[in-house]
Amino acid sequence: MLRNIHIRHLAVVDELNLDLQAGMTVLTGETGAGKSILIDALSLALGDRADSGVIRAGQARAEISADFDLAGLTTISDWLRAHELDDDDQCLIRRTINREGPSRGYINGRPVPMQTLRELGEMLVDIHGQHAHQSLLRRNAQRHALDAYAGHQKLLDDVASEYRKWRSLRERLDQLTASRAQREDRLELLRYQVQELRELALNGDELTALEEEHDRLANLNQLREGSQQVLHLLIDNEDSALADALERAATELERLQGFDAGLGNIVQTVRDAAIQTSEAGHELRDYLEGLSLDPERLSEIDQRLGLIHDLSRKHQVSAQELPALQQQLEAELADLEDADVALDATTRELEACESAYRAAADKLRASRQRAAKKLSKAVTENMRRLGMKDGRFEIVLETQDNYSALGLERIEFLVSANPGQPPQPLAKVASGGELARISLAIQVITVGSGSIPTLIFDEVDVGIGGGIAEIVGRLLRDLGHRRQVLCVTHQPQVASLAHQHLQVRKHSGKKTTATTVTPLDAEQRVEEIARMLGGLEITEQTRSHAQEMIERGQLATSA
Repeated sequence: MLRNIHIRHLAVVDELNLDLQAGMTVLTGETGAGKSILIDALSLALGDRADSGVIRAGQARAEISADFDLAGLTTISDWLRAHELDDDDQCLIRRTINREGPSRGYINGRPVPMQTLRELGEMLVDIHGQHAHQSLLRRNAQRHALDAYAGHQKLLDDVASEYRKWRSLRERLDQLTASRAQREDRLELLRYQVQELRELALNGDELTALEEEHDRLANLNQLREGSQQVLHLLIDNEDSALADALERAATELERLQGFDAGLGNIVQTVRDAAIQTSEAGHELRDYLEGLSLDPERLSEIDQRLGLIHDLSRKHQVSAQELPALQQQLEAELADLEDADVALDATTRELEACESAYRAAADKLRASRQRAAKKLSKAVTENMRRLGMKDGRFEIVLETQDNYSALGLERIEFLVSANPGQPPQPLAKVASGGELARISLAIQVITVGSGSIPTLIFDEVDVGIGGGIAEIVGRLLRDLGHRRQVLCVTHQPQVASLAHQHLQVRKHSGKKTTATTVTPLDAEQRVEEIARMLGGLEITEQTRSHAQEMIERGQLATSA
C-alpha cells in the first residue's frame, strides 16, 4: 500500500508531505481546490507522460516521491529482485520533471526508464475514473480478473504446460517438413561432400606434420649447406675447429690451476663445453648423412596440402576446421536419411499433444464459463445498487482457433448502463462517472482475488446522491477492509464512511496560489462534512447531522 507521498513544486503545490493509512481514505474540498492533485502526482510518479507545464511557476523542477509498503506483496518483491531493484523490501519511487531536459524516474534510488516505472506502477496502483491506469479496459486485464475470480490457477498451468509441449513439437515438425521438401537435392549434395571429406581422411595432427615436412624438404639444399658450414666450424677444420680450440684452452687452464686452485670451476666449464661441442659436431654429421633429397615425397606432400586447402576454400572454413565440418555434415546427412522416420514419429506425437492441449483447454473453458456467469450476475447486481437500475453486465467468451498458453478464448467485458441499450465493450462506455462506478462494481466482487494493493476512485459519485451515494460509500469502505482505497468525492454520504479524511484547500495570495492537503481530526471532520451538506451557513443542526453520519459510518458494513 501507499504509505507516504511527497510532492514538490508541482502545479499548485509548493511542497506537500503526506502519510497515508490503510483502509478507505477520502479527499474532499471546495470546487476548484485541486482535489485530484494527489492522483495526478501519483500518476506522474508511476510513469505517466508529463511536460514542463506541470512545474510550478518560477521553479526549475517538480519532484514526486511515493513510498510503498510491500508487506505480503511477494509478486512485487519478486519483480523488484528480478530487475535488480530490490532494497530490503523497500519500494521508493521518485520522478523528477525538469523545465530543461528530460524527466527522470528512480526506483529505490536507481535510475530506470519510464516504461519500467509504468510496469511497476500497474502492479501497485489502479486508478478508476477519468484518469489513467484503468486496467479493466484492457482485454488481458479482463481475462486476468475472470481467471483470478475463478481461482483455477492449476487449469491455467496445465494449459500453459501443454501449449509449450505442442509449440516445441510444431516447430520440430515444420523443420522436418521443410527439410523433406528439399531433401533429395540436399541429400545428393551432402553425400558428395561427406564422401570427399571421408576420402581426404584428415586427422587433427596431420596438417601440422605435413607443413613441417614440406618446409624441410623444400629447403633441403639450405639445410645441407648450412649444416656443413657449422660442422666445419665445430670439428672438421683441422687448424681451427672449435672443439679442438676448447680442448687446448682446457689443457692450458689445468696447467695454470697448479698456480691457483680458484681456476677449478672454469677448467670444468671449458672442459664440458669442449665435450658438448664435439658431441654436437658428431650428431650434426649423422644428420647430414641422413639428409637426402626425395623429390617424389615433396611432390606427394604438395599434392596432399593442395587437396586440403582446395577443400577448405570450397567449404569456406580453415583447413584445421575440416574434421569438425565432416562430423557436422555427417550428422545432418544422418538426420535427413532418417527424416521420414522422424517425420512420422513427430506427427504422431503432435497429434497426441494436440489432444492433450484441447482437453486441458476445454476444462479451462468450462471453468471460465461457470465463473463468467456468476461474476456477470454479481456485477449486474452491484451496478443496480449503484444507481444504474437497468444496468447489465456480461462476459463474452469467444473461442478462437489459434492455440496459446492462455487457452482458446478471447474474453471481453460488456456492459449496458441504460434501458434498451445493447451491451457494449467496457472500453466504449462514454460516461466517466458510469465507468468509474462499473469498475467499482467489478472490483468489489473480484477484490479477494486481485493483486493490486492500492485502488483509487476519482469522483465515482458523479451524478448520484442520497441513498445511492451512501451505497457507494459503503462499498468503498468494505473494499477498504481488504485493500487501500483512495477516493475523491463531493458527497458527504461517501466522505462520512471513510477511515481517513483529507481536506484539500486552495490558498490565494496577491502573487501566488497554493494547494494544501491536511488530515482532519474528529472535530475538523465534522466541520468538513457539515460544509459538504450545504447551506449558506453551517448551523448546529448541520453539525449534528454531520456527526450522526460519521458515527453511523464507523459502524457501516457492506449493504
